[in-house]
Amino acid sequence: MRTIAMICRFFDHIGRPSMAYAHCDLPCGVYDPAQARVEAESIKAIMEKYNASDDPYFKERAIVIKEQRAEECNHHLDVLWYQYFQPAHLEKYPQLHELFWKTKKLTSQAKRTNDVAIADQLLDGIRQIADIFWETKKAA
Repeated sequence: MRTIAMICRFFDHIGRPSMAYAHCDLPCGVYDPAQARVEAESIKAIMEKYNASDDPYFKERAIVIKEQRAEECNHHLDVLWYQYFQPAHLEKYPQLHELFWKTKKLTSQAKRTNDVAIADQLLDGIRQIADIFWETKKAA
């Protein structure tokens, strides 16, 4: 037993284990695609304000905030995909996998552009996910 403790201390000195984080330690079961939609609406509004501004400092700040909102939107989509939707949902809605894939790709595109059309596509993808989400909630 002493040997195992010595080995563990040795590895601790090489590199401490990093802290792991999760959406929550105890899945609460409270999910709502509105969280992703609010972030996407923020992305669109920021893009519109960015495009209407001539202030370089404002534009720089807008880009930073838009990228943060895109990360949050992506996070909320991940929570729905990984924690809420189950294999039975995929059987009933076979388009769900591709819909999530495309919508999550749009969050990345929203970081790289200020094209409001991308934000509109992102909002449309989230709307489609929300429609399926609420249908599954009614069926439960």
